[in-house]
This record gives sequence, structure tokens and C-alpha cells, in this order.
Amino acid sequence: MLNVKQVFDLGLKMGMAADPRGLKGVQKHLSGVKRQYNDLPPGEKEYFDEEKLTNPYPDSFIHVDDGKTNVKRVLAGIDISSSDILLASQMNERGQKIDAVISHHPVGKALANLHEVMEMSVEVYENLGVPVHVAEKIFEERVREVGRSVHPLNHFQAIDVAKLLKINFMSTHTITDNLVDEFTRDLIDKKKPETVSDIIKMLLEEPEYKAAKRYGAGPRIIAGGPNHRVGKILVEMTGGTNPSNKVYQQLSQYGISTVLGMHMRDESMQKATEFHMNVIIAGHMSSDSLGMNLFLDELEKKGVEVIPCGGLIRVSRNKKTKK
Repeated sequence: MLNVKQVFDLGLKMGMAADPRGLKGVQKHLSGVKRQYNDLPPGEKEYFDEEKLTNPYPDSFIHVDDGKTNVKRVLAGIDISSSDILLASQMNERGQKIDAVISHHPVGKALANLHEVMEMSVEVYENLGVPVHVAEKIFEERVREVGRSVHPLNHFQAIDVAKLLKINFMSTHTITDNLVDEFTRDLIDKKKPETVSDIIKMLLEEPEYKAAKRYGAGPRIIAGGPNHRVGKILVEMTGGTNPSNKVYQQLSQYGISTVLGMHMRDESMQKATEFHMNVIIAGHMSSDSLGMNLFLDELEKKGVEVIPCGGLIRVSRNKKTKK
């Protein structure tokens, strides 16, 4: 039986194994964080979150852990608010024991730190052929923009409720984004789609995207046409949030023809269109659900029951054994 930390550590291990930078890239990042920490003056070290020395994803953390619960059942959702924490408490009172709540999207310090995880994309774009000095400059501007946007938010509201109600709580944002990113890259390598419409068909073979289409939020083409050839594909499903719209000129220049992402801002779509790229939006909640499901399936294998809420399209890929 897993405790709360072991649940999170399982997800962290999976997320690191699926990281598009590779494990060597992740370790390189952690070594850099350690150097930065060691170079801090004593007065600054008290503000440094030492968990970042071993966790490369500042938007994924344990928020509440009583240190003693064996996790048998979790309430898992894409977005978890105070009302979902109250739901967990109500379920506990009604004899439907919830041992931990897992959100995909970050809250608390995980939300306040969202912009920090975006730096992982620099290495991804460098590997695609974009010069590192160009990638760094483009992302520095966008990182600052996202940092400003999350700074004034009420980060700890749901966490405060969880603490008062003694509900174990964690967020697994980039951890599970990495899982859907790797899953999709592997799917493309296996299926080898030739046209944009082939990618749509490929996605609709997965139950999360099939369900989303029934709900009106299925995969769609927002730039290019269904019969356009895909060429070299960038899967853009991890890295915190959308990159700067300035990156699409560079991607087109260095040979990327098609972008497959969860969501995209209008100004980014316009830039991608300007530089003749194809853009396919797989869907936000459906893609997040797929990444979460890959993690939750591993919990399920270890005997943890999963109760979906908060927009999670729960699909288990575990084979059911006949009783």
C-alpha cells in the first residue's frame, strides 16, 4: 500500500522518464538548480524551496500530507477547487473514504511557480534545430509574461480548505503533461500519419479524444488543411503553457511543418498561419485527461481506486481480469 509521498514519487518518476529532454537532460537541469542554490547568499537560502533540488517540475507538488495515510482511494480531477475538497470531505462523512485528492492543474506554490517549468522547452527547441540563443531569448520574454500573470492570483485558497479539513492534496501538472506528450510522440512514430486528417483520425482512436468529440471539444485543425502533408511534427503538450508566438517563425525556418498541441492562443495561431504551418489542437481537457489516466492506471495497478471529478475523462487502459 502506498502513502501520499509514494503516490507522488511514483508520478514524479514516470514524469521524469517521459521528459522530452531525456533523463540526462533532467539530471543536467537538477545539477544546475543545485549550483544556483549553493551560490545563493545565506539570506536568500531561507526562501529557496529545497524540494526543487530533487523535483524538476516546480508546478507539481504535494500540498497537504498527514504523513500516515495509506492511500486506497483517490479523488482525481483536472481542476480541483475548494468545492472539490469539500466534496472529498462529504464523501468521507458518507463512508466513501477519500484518502487523497489529486489535481492536474497546479494550485498553491505549484501555480505561483508555473512559469519556471517553461525553461524545459528551450532544450526541446534546440534539439529541433532552433539555435539555443534564439530559443532562450524567445522563452525568457514569455516566461516573464506568464510569471506576471500568475503572480497576483489567490494561489492557496483550495489548499487552505484542504488543510482545515485534513484532506491530503497534490498537483501533478508537468508530470502528467510529460506522459501525454510521450504517448503522443510514440503514437506518431507508430502510426506515421501522412496528412493532417490522418492525425485527427489517429487521435480519435483514443477514447479520451473520442469522448471529447461527443462533448463538442474534439480535435480540430486551426491552421492548414486536412489534405496537407504533415512533414516534420512538433508535439507541443508539455512545458507549462503555450510558448511565445515568436517561436513559430523559427520552427518553420528550421523545418517544422506541423504543430500538434493541446491549445493555442489566437496570436500564436495567426503567426503559425503566416509561416505556412499546420496546427492541430488535440483538445485541452482530453489531453490532460490522457496524461492523468496514464499515471492513474499505475496507481490502479497498485490497488488504488480512482474516483474521477473536476473534468477528468477517466479511461483505464488496464486489462480487467475476470472474476
